[in-house]
Amino acid sequence: MLARALTSLFLLVPSLAWASEDGGHGAEAVHHMTLGEFLPLWSVVPFAGLLLSIALVPMVAGHWWHHNRNQLLVAVGWAAPVAAFLVYCTVTDFHGLGHDASHGLKHAIAEYLGFIALLGSLYVISGGILLRGDLEGTPTTNTTFLAIGAVLANVIGTTGASMLLIRPLLRTNSQREHVWHIPIFFIFLVSNIGGALTPIGDPPLFLGYLRGIDFFWTLYNLWYIWLPTVGLLLVMFFALDSMMFRKEDKAHRIADEQIIEPLGFEGQVNFLLLGGVIVAVLALNPNPEVVDFRHYYAREAVMFGLAGASMVLTSQSIRTRNGFTWDPILEVAALFVGIFVAMIPATALLQANGDALGVTEPWQYFWATGGLSAFLDNAPTYVTFAAMACGTDPTCMTAENLAPLSVGEFSPVLQAISLGAVFCGAGSYIGNGPNFMVRAIAEQSGYKMPSFFGYSGYAAVFLIPPFILVTVIWLI
Repeated sequence: MLARALTSLFLLVPSLAWASEDGGHGAEAVHHMTLGEFLPLWSVVPFAGLLLSIALVPMVAGHWWHHNRNQLLVAVGWAAPVAAFLVYCTVTDFHGLGHDASHGLKHAIAEYLGFIALLGSLYVISGGILLRGDLEGTPTTNTTFLAIGAVLANVIGTTGASMLLIRPLLRTNSQREHVWHIPIFFIFLVSNIGGALTPIGDPPLFLGYLRGIDFFWTLYNLWYIWLPTVGLLLVMFFALDSMMFRKEDKAHRIADEQIIEPLGFEGQVNFLLLGGVIVAVLALNPNPEVVDFRHYYAREAVMFGLAGASMVLTSQSIRTRNGFTWDPILEVAALFVGIFVAMIPATALLQANGDALGVTEPWQYFWATGGLSAFLDNAPTYVTFAAMACGTDPTCMTAENLAPLSVGEFSPVLQAISLGAVFCGAGSYIGNGPNFMVRAIAEQSGYKMPSFFGYSGYAAVFLIPPFILVTVIWLI
């Protein structure tokens, strides 16, 4: 009923506005309007409502929310009026918007398939690799874990690296008492900031890749900011962990020294399968200007096939000991089916009217993208601000092809948007998919994690100073 009512409003109010502005000159004057020029501002309500639901419903109705079926109902409920309006425009060519509507829906479907294929395959395959062992939980060991994880996040994604490393890191420090900071910095470095160098690393960058950004653009343009930022956070962690380590009493230190198990891998075949995913992404990238599902099906079919091979070739005991469940990836699949459709009006409006918002400088894009990425999901936030930047670049003709932003005078803007989305996804539990997953695993392992707002407070204390340095040194 709500979806039907919202759909009716989508059709009615723009029609009235068009009729009043047209002054009776007929449909000919409107036929050439783009979707972003036609839609009213309130058409972003479904997108905003869905993102707010993701942020707030878990806090007020956690038990109900954590059923994947309910998450899907919320996502589809918010996206339904947008989908209905776009389908209506496609079928009837409503006010000449048929091409834009059809184009937007096709790209939303294609991007969703690519997004889920990548995250799903990385999640399933990395879940078949068991890193067993229990080292001595010293500051040097822990810092090494985080450094390796930050690099590895660019190869197997922040989701894959988080799944692979969080449990052995928690086991390594299970005999210590003062460990509240360890999973927090793990979320900072491995689940978010570390994955800024490749499209495989973090979902926002993969969406940029799907929209025409060269695969190696992030590596060439972000490494010299990524390296000192990660290095500074590792130094901060080492100093803090050293303070906490000195607080450990003798009994905890002796227990930690006595329970030592060398690291070892099981499920090594999955490393080959992860390599196959990387090859598929590199070799089967479609042309973003041509939405032909034959181009997408080959890549997605290969990635889904590799995930299926991982399920067949990996013993169930490995996945059981890894704590592998389907819930995290099903949650992502359920929510993003709504996000990719509901965000179409927002991206269209920002592309058409973004220059009116006064966000023009790279540092402004960094903090605007980062501020929303911290408390919404960073993937749609990246697309939204990239679309806004596209609207201010005369060479960027459509937000479905962002390649023009990666060259020339607008490259620093895309750089700032990329950094804001990836770095600031660490600002809250809902900023990026792996954040909640790491929190859940840590709590299952006996670690007391801070509340939603408690975590965000720690993020502000530890992350804002490095981000200010990033702004002052590279973005102004």
